[in-house]
Amino acid sequence: MGGNEVFYIKEAIDTNWVSPNGENIAAFESALETYLGNNSKVASLSSGTAALHLALILLGVERGDEVLCQSMTFSASANPIVYQGATPVFVDSENETWNLCPETLEKAIKDRISKGKKPKAIIAVHLYGMPYKVDAIQALSEKYEIPIIEDSAEALGSTYKGQKCGTFGDLSVLSFNGNKIITTSGGGALVTKSEALKKKAIFLATQARDEAPHYQHSHIGYNYRLSNICAGIGRGQMEVLDERVSQRRENHAFYQQLFFGIEGVRVFSEPSEDFFSNHWLSCITIEEAVIGFSSESLRLALEKENIESRPLWKPMHLQPVFEAAPYYGEGVSEALFSKGLCLPSGSNLTQENLERINNVIRQFV
Repeated sequence: MGGNEVFYIKEAIDTNWVSPNGENIAAFESALETYLGNNSKVASLSSGTAALHLALILLGVERGDEVLCQSMTFSASANPIVYQGATPVFVDSENETWNLCPETLEKAIKDRISKGKKPKAIIAVHLYGMPYKVDAIQALSEKYEIPIIEDSAEALGSTYKGQKCGTFGDLSVLSFNGNKIITTSGGGALVTKSEALKKKAIFLATQARDEAPHYQHSHIGYNYRLSNICAGIGRGQMEVLDERVSQRRENHAFYQQLFFGIEGVRVFSEPSEDFFSNHWLSCITIEEAVIGFSSESLRLALEKENIESRPLWKPMHLQPVFEAAPYYGEGVSEALFSKGLCLPSGSNLTQENLERINNVIRQFV
């Protein structure tokens, strides 16, 4: 926490605005819109998953449709596709950003069209805060007229060619879950450049109640709006967002130095100056054949010293729940999963924490 969150929470309680309405919500959305720039309009919601679900609804995704989705991601990127009765079509990553491979994506688009199932949307993810190859993915979106849902849940504070992530998609999604770069304890946001779409998202997120003196509903609605108390946490968090990004990037620099010159270990980093990652999570890949140990053996060594690390996201096409879904790829995401490791990356890591990590890893290596 930054310190001022409690002030905004107390203000909400003192004024009795504790429901999904009030000054904190408006101020939080305004702060996000200013931060993102690019004429962004923000609707604050109960989760990033809710934002993804509403994005699909706003794009007209229905039962029987297909949606292209990055396979190397957290399940929340794919689950809302199934909420709509649609089918996820998973697409492999490329090795530089670990995100959607443009060449594989185009193959998937062509093949689905040839089968008479033109996809209704593309869900592209900025994995671990690393921007995807925006220009290449955008070019395919325009060429085949398929809108992009930009999953920027992990990438608030990241940029591509100087433009903030969360502003590239036809619709974009942010997350403020407890583990994100900033938090509202639980929460998310839908980002659009249309004031009308923002209002429609809020309408759907507040049970789609028609304007009438009684309760009347012409559309199916959802209970997806962020509460004024949680938005108060968000207001306080916005005041320290730049500091949090800086802290995460310092963690990444620490790991770059720690593994410098160690052949067989690669620290996940930006492929060029076009990319600026918030380094929400610092990750490495380990070539066991080169260095003589695996990512799993390092994970267990850290765990023995009560230091948590985890494998990379298990690709969606390998998940039991999605085993019947179509998949296009060359095995990149599988390889990353088998040799990748997410290292301690919290904004609150102390120098003592970093020294412990350094000592355990150096001793193990």
